[in-house]
Amino acid sequence: MTVNDALKEKNIIVAGDTGNPEKYAYHIKKALLENGYHVYEVNKSNPEISKVPEGFHILDLVVNPKRGLELLSSCPFVLSGVVIQPGAGGDEIRSYLEKKGIPYVDGCVLKALSES
Repeated sequence: MTVNDALKEKNIIVAGDTGNPEKYAYHIKKALLENGYHVYEVNKSNPEISKVPEGFHILDLVVNPKRGLELLSSCPFVLSGVVIQPGAGGDEIRSYLEKKGIPYVDGCVLKALSES
């Protein structure tokens, strides 16, 4: 899986501090919206991944690895892919995704959007 494969889906969950203009999650959310994507935010004010509406199956992790693992393990639906932003990954997350058979990629959504 590549970041571009993940971006073929137009509904993307962004997990991170999407309300803070100083954070990458904010810029990722903004860039996705500007490029016609539908974004569901999982953040401090909306922390439960279980409330994600139907049709969102790509998760972009822009959180620390501990929080990322919490989100993945509490996700009640099947993800079709996970993008692990720089700094959001770790061996535990990768092992979890491999064990569950969930495709993932270490990459940057902002870079992929700027190149397309």
